[in-house]
Amino acid sequence: MPVVRDLRVLLRLRDFRRLLAVRLLSQSADGVYQVALATYVVFSPEKQTSPAAIASAMAVLLLPYSIVGPFAGVLLDRWRRRQVFLYGNLLRALLACGTAGLVLASVPDWLFYASALSVTAVNRFVLAGLSASLPRVVDSDRLVMANALSPTAGTLAATLGGGAAFAVRLLASGSNAVVVLLAAVLYLGGALASLRLPVALLGPDGPPQQRPALRAAVAVTVRGMVDGVRHLNQRPRAARALAAMTMIRFCYGALTVALLMLCRYAWSDSESAGLALLGVTVAVSGAGFFTAALVTPWAVHRFGTLGWMTAGALAAAVLVPALGLPFAPAPMLVAAFLLGVVTQGAKICTDTEVQSRVEDSFRGRVFAVYDVLFNTAFVGAAAVSALMLPPDGKSVALLLTVAVIYAGVAVGLARTRRCFT
Repeated sequence: MPVVRDLRVLLRLRDFRRLLAVRLLSQSADGVYQVALATYVVFSPEKQTSPAAIASAMAVLLLPYSIVGPFAGVLLDRWRRRQVFLYGNLLRALLACGTAGLVLASVPDWLFYASALSVTAVNRFVLAGLSASLPRVVDSDRLVMANALSPTAGTLAATLGGGAAFAVRLLASGSNAVVVLLAAVLYLGGALASLRLPVALLGPDGPPQQRPALRAAVAVTVRGMVDGVRHLNQRPRAARALAAMTMIRFCYGALTVALLMLCRYAWSDSESAGLALLGVTVAVSGAGFFTAALVTPWAVHRFGTLGWMTAGALAAAVLVPALGLPFAPAPMLVAAFLLGVVTQGAKICTDTEVQSRVEDSFRGRVFAVYDVLFNTAFVGAAAVSALMLPPDGKSVALLLTVAVIYAGVAVGLARTRRCFT
């Protein structure tokens, strides 16, 4: 297989192997920690889970990507990236141990969320540093290959880490603290793996005094995002695709919160059964994402990017009430798979639209805006769901609202397609 052959070529590069080890350990720890956070909020026997609690957990997981993310590069250009991996993972290991102690002590929720937010905020610096470091360990001829395979390997590691967290929690009789400590061990492993890389290897080059002042760099970042929005407004087709993706992401977030509540209360009579059902649902949705990666190139060739997005949104508008309103596990699992296809297919199409319509000199700034919209849409959906969902997650109003939004997105995309053809 070409992927296996390409990976073998890259693994012959010693420093790439070492950087990849840091990525795999760090992202597997992220997967463990994210599942630990979600299961603590949703499936702890001593807690009465509410949609508001789930919304808070979503904010902890995603807001650092939106608030800290655009500025991570500013600070990374001032610090040795190897040191970011070392001290960032050590800090996360320490904070994760503290989080485990907070779980055992049954502290107020706000203190637990503050600890969890600190861990996920550091994550932005580590992930950005891993991407920025690739050109230092791979030659230019292999850089595209490395950019394709390295993040994919990291995502797989995070998925496997999440699966391990589910298994450990079930084996440890529902102990969330044990799962968090597993994440701490993996973070420590990532820190130790970074020590195999020379301090100066990953950059940045030049003494600190030659780098711009922090205040000036932050101001440049803010101005850059404003310029990105202005440039996007001059590219209406890309802007409308991005707006549609934001709403599709919002719908997916709202349905995710509803599904969590259904797994917790409506479809199971115990926390362990609900957790197992959630694991199956996540796996089914992930299969939908994978399927989208396979079918979207063919669909785009046949229908175009906007045509495929329109078809997906229209199908979702029909499928959400048809499969969701019975509030039964089997049809909802089918819906989870199909909505995974729709959501990831829309993401691939939107990425393509933005990459092809936006000038190269503005592309990074526009994608920074894209990242903020993508994550805040999910958090906003969780907040709206908290207001609409009953304790058992069965809300006809929420499902119909989501269906109407999907239909509105389909109509808007169809009009946009006609305008530009």
